[in-house]
Amino acid sequence: MPSPSTLLSSLKGGLIVSCQAPADSPMHEPSVIAAMAQASVNQGAMGVRIESPAHVEAVRQRVSAPIIGLWKQQIPGYEVYITPQFHHAEAIAQAGADIIAIDATVRPRPGGETLETLIARIHTELGKPVMADVDTLENAIAAVNAGAAIVGTTLYGYTTETKHLKPPGFDLLTQLVEKLDMFIICEGGIASADMAKHAIDLGADAVVVGTAITGVDLQVKAYCEKVHSAS
Repeated sequence: MPSPSTLLSSLKGGLIVSCQAPADSPMHEPSVIAAMAQASVNQGAMGVRIESPAHVEAVRQRVSAPIIGLWKQQIPGYEVYITPQFHHAEAIAQAGADIIAIDATVRPRPGGETLETLIARIHTELGKPVMADVDTLENAIAAVNAGAAIVGTTLYGYTTETKHLKPPGFDLLTQLVEKLDMFIICEGGIASADMAKHAIDLGADAVVVGTAITGVDLQVKAYCEKVHSAS
């Protein structure tokens, strides 16, 4: 298993493709997600971001590049949904993920586990580095202090505190680059190759792109809405 520093070095300056699909989409099949991931790596992606144990396992069988794994769980009474508890992280690790992505906001977690405890357990019990998905500089700093190896702008625009803001979070990215000496990923709302390059130019160590590359359902829907509105 590569060391955290080796993993980060292999992702530095590159594109990470998020290969996901809505649960009700035909694209949600593990074999389809794995094909997306393999095609992405074949064309130069340095890593992939994959949701759910079944998908991580399928991708691991076809891709040797680093996998950032997560598991989205909607738990009643809680807003945190990206790998909210340790057992979710454990399942992702066992499926073959190299890095575990978690919601690293200060919002309450099911079971009452603190961010510090969750990250510590992922490190000590699973031996995996953590990508902290955050929405603000304050939460990023807290995640770094808790031991996260990577901070991503993933939740910018998706929390109560930031819902008035629209991704990509280039302003948050700029703050992270200025304030933190660590691996920073720009994720969310990157809709073109030029925008991805802009993120790197602003100082991101890597950039994650999902919908614009692999979001067949959302992309087709958007095109159809435009076409129909023109008639």
